[in-house]
Amino acid sequence: MAHAHQPHEELEHAHHAEGGGSKRIALLIAVLALFLAIGEMLGKSAQTDALARNIEAANLWSFFQAKTVRQTAVRTAMEEATLRLPTLDGPAREALERQVKAWTDTLARWESEPATGEGRRELTARAQAAEARRDRNMAAYHAYEYGSAAFQVAIVLASAAIITTVPALAGIAMALGVVGLALTGVGFLAPDILHH
Repeated sequence: MAHAHQPHEELEHAHHAEGGGSKRIALLIAVLALFLAIGEMLGKSAQTDALARNIEAANLWSFFQAKTVRQTAVRTAMEEATLRLPTLDGPAREALERQVKAWTDTLARWESEPATGEGRRELTARAQAAEARRDRNMAAYHAYEYGSAAFQVAIVLASAAIITTVPALAGIAMALGVVGLALTGVGFLAPDILHH
């Protein structure tokens, strides 16, 4: 009689062991989903910041271009006035000399204006800094996207491991989860290493 109950007990033991494995895989799926949510949130934040920095850089370069156009117009007027100076005498010459001096000072201020940060040199530095932040954020965004893709595939494989009871799928899912975690870490700590 004890012998007749043995197959039933083995089946019950196998069922409990399988249930424990399923619970561990379900926990793995939950952890992967958590990391996926974090990676997606970080990716969206990096993408939004990259777009903002791109707009900032474009605005600064537009301001730079406007200063350049204004400089060119003033420089042209100044050169024309300088050519006219020898033909003038007295008060007309003095007035034109004062105007040329004022234009010269204005051109110098438009070239570099550290107090306001709106000289061409300062605008160039600010635009380049915005572009660097944009590029770093885009690199981070791509790392987060790759990490999220790894988490998504890992979740699919872990789900398949429960259905098929093929433990190798759970192992691959865990490995992909580690890859996803590494890529998310790269996006957070050193996104530029993926683009060099």
